[in-house]
Amino acid sequence: MKTMLAIISNALCRITGRSAGGRVVASRSLSDFTPQVTFDIKKCDVHRLEAGPPVRAELTREQGLQYYRTMQTVRRMELKADQLYKQKIIRGFCHLYDGQEACAAGIEAAINPSDHLITAYRAHGYTFTRGVSVREILAELTGRRGGVAKGKGGSMHMYAPHFYGGNGIVGAQVPLGAGIALACQYQGNNQICVTLYGDGAANQGQLFESFNMAALWKLPCVFICENNKYGMGTSVERASASADYYKRGDFIPGLRVDGMDVLCVREAAKFAADHCRAGKGPIIMELQTYRYHGHSMSDPGVSYRTREEIQEVRSKSDPISLLKERLLSNNMASVEELKEMDIQIRKEVEEAAQFATSDPEPPLEELCNHIFSNDPPLEVRGTNPWSKLKSIS
Repeated sequence: MKTMLAIISNALCRITGRSAGGRVVASRSLSDFTPQVTFDIKKCDVHRLEAGPPVRAELTREQGLQYYRTMQTVRRMELKADQLYKQKIIRGFCHLYDGQEACAAGIEAAINPSDHLITAYRAHGYTFTRGVSVREILAELTGRRGGVAKGKGGSMHMYAPHFYGGNGIVGAQVPLGAGIALACQYQGNNQICVTLYGDGAANQGQLFESFNMAALWKLPCVFICENNKYGMGTSVERASASADYYKRGDFIPGLRVDGMDVLCVREAAKFAADHCRAGKGPIIMELQTYRYHGHSMSDPGVSYRTREEIQEVRSKSDPISLLKERLLSNNMASVEELKEMDIQIRKEVEEAAQFATSDPEPPLEELCNHIFSNDPPLEVRGTNPWSKLKSIS
């Protein structure tokens, strides 16, 4: 009986143009929308390459809606994290990703779930695109048992299958990523490792050591510099004698990409992944992007740049607005459809935040759990006054 009532209700909604909740919605079928459009995209600058990624990109309606949902979810999640931090519910370090969403969404669209990814401490966006729910991410930020690392990792240390987390030591993830790529090569599984770092880490010596080994051994590693224009309060011009980060591999081929356009990122990442899978060795990508927040939540972000600069990027180059304009102006989606998606995302993030503020913190007896993967449990030294605790795998 309930099923029949639901069918009748839905039919009435389609006839009247009203949703079950009473809101007026557009009664348009899928045939009303353009299923696929080819867009001109910005040409990449190349280094030691005869040709670069294509300058035209196909986008299906399904892909466009998927990318929009991914980027909008990351944006809302980060804004909620900002709010929780200011309420002192999230403590410690917290580096937000809003403004850079096209990087994560574009890279994820270009690689396989079985490929590997490792990044720096601005890791929330990639944690989500690697399959972790908003609920688990926010709960990790608030230090709760339901967090992806059971409340013990915080902002910089979240993990998922084939995702090796954010790393708190500047640049330390780059040699780790080269090592993961070496494992892919050794196992012969046709997988690659995407290794991300920021412009602030680009001058670290360990990067160049990793580049050297990766080039010598032709490792399937895509080294990606997310150049968001500022390190920890310092512009790239003040920190680097050469800000052409895509050329910094010297003997390694490189690409400079518009990191605010999800299609540019996707096509460049596909090109780079194919380069690695073809056995040509590593490649470097520089994604020119921008962070709206400061370096971390303790950085207001306006002492070394102006509010006007941030607002100009928001108004002219916002990655979500750019995709939204493409979808609407090419009849690939409706305003009402995207608005409904926005409402659903806001609801999802709010429910996740409620869980993240009500879920219990991990108890003291779990302090030493999950330190080792081997069995039997080992004694953990230096845990006084809780020396009675043991590691449980």
